[in-house]
Amino acid sequence: MIKTYLYDHATHSMRHDISLDNLHPVLANKNNLLWVDLYNFTEQEIRYVANAFDFHELAVEDCMHYSPRAKLDRYDDHHFLVIHAIRYNEERDEEIMLVQLNIFLGENYVVTVHKNTLPSLGRLAKICLVDTKVADKSRDFFLYSIIDGLIDEYFPVLDRIGDRIEDLEDEIYEKPSRETTDEFLALKRTILTMRRAITPQRRIFYNLTGSSFVINEDNQPYYLDLKDHLERISDTIDGYKDLVDGALATYSSIISARTNETMRVLTVISTIFMPLTFVTGFFGMNVPLPDQNSIWSTVSITMGLVLVSLWMVVLFRQKKWM
Repeated sequence: MIKTYLYDHATHSMRHDISLDNLHPVLANKNNLLWVDLYNFTEQEIRYVANAFDFHELAVEDCMHYSPRAKLDRYDDHHFLVIHAIRYNEERDEEIMLVQLNIFLGENYVVTVHKNTLPSLGRLAKICLVDTKVADKSRDFFLYSIIDGLIDEYFPVLDRIGDRIEDLEDEIYEKPSRETTDEFLALKRTILTMRRAITPQRRIFYNLTGSSFVINEDNQPYYLDLKDHLERISDTIDGYKDLVDGALATYSSIISARTNETMRVLTVISTIFMPLTFVTGFFGMNVPLPDQNSIWSTVSITMGLVLVSLWMVVLFRQKKWM
């Protein structure tokens, strides 16, 4: 599906559903800004948009295939940017899903290409239909608005992950179980997925103002704020990763200690019963007991076994094995 939004600088108005068959009159005024949003697209639709703007075929191919890494490519008359939004659902096996957003950035147009709907772009579209304040500040600010909407979606996810880590840290001391291990492993996969998504984006925007394209001086503070957000997200992810690794190590130590305690108790019990088993087994193989016709023979052997057991219990307590 193709949605178009045109900011007409001459009339300070926003128009939508613009035809892409003849873009020269639309883009002739360099103060105009055209936004084309292509989502749930077919190959025919993306070819139509690519031909209208004369996009490079390699960039078009990247739009049609999923790429796990963010990147920024520069072509003759446009830039091509690949970034990722996130979808978070604790009920899925894969809690985090990365949604690829491809952005073509020209002199006075922005083309966004994505296979899945993005709520942040939907909110931006609603703003564009009723207000021109976003489009009126040039393509730089419009690109910032797109990226900032995606980045803001990371913060609620990070807050939820932080709460889950705190809950699990309490749980490992109270009632560790197999589910606790599974939860930790799921959290670790989630954090690593977010890290793989945010690290390349951080590198892109860290050098964006210096090596890629010119950003208006009025808009540079917004990009500095964007880089600050990416730094905070990256630092938080690294901190969560360390917390999960530390909690997993603590959990493993607790389980190991409890296992050793159980094995120690079982070993003590086995050691106590070892002489009893030997005596009863030896005389149970038709070996005649001393004075076996007398009841005192059975009493003596029973008392001997009890005394041996008591002696071993006392010995183990003195050595603090019990």
